[in-house]
Amino acid sequence: MKKIEAIIKPFKLDEVKEALHDVGISGITVTEAKGFGRQKGHTELYRGAEYVVDFVPKVKIEVVVSDAQMERAAEAIRDAAHTGRIGDGKIFISTVEEAIRIRTGETGDDAI
Repeated sequence: MKKIEAIIKPFKLDEVKEALHDVGISGITVTEAKGFGRQKGHTELYRGAEYVVDFVPKVKIEVVVSDAQMERAAEAIRDAAHTGRIGDGKIFISTVEEAIRIRTGETGDDAI
């Protein structure tokens, strides 16, 4: 099993959710996040005073998939979240040792 974590622009969330649904991924976890990478944040003007916004709003998506679904899921996220502009985000993929469904006790791929 693989865990896919994607940090994306908030306005791309619905497109990514639909893209994952289209490739057969039904369960995702979404967390609001703030951060910056190469884009470093930006300067804004408020009541005549200029200030730096160090952290940019992002959305973190987490999904656990079978090894067979990993490539399709990562590709779906990449294609749906892509704008071609700085700050599109990142996708991280890691191995999951075990998954257990609390309600039924199912394990492994059956639990996801």
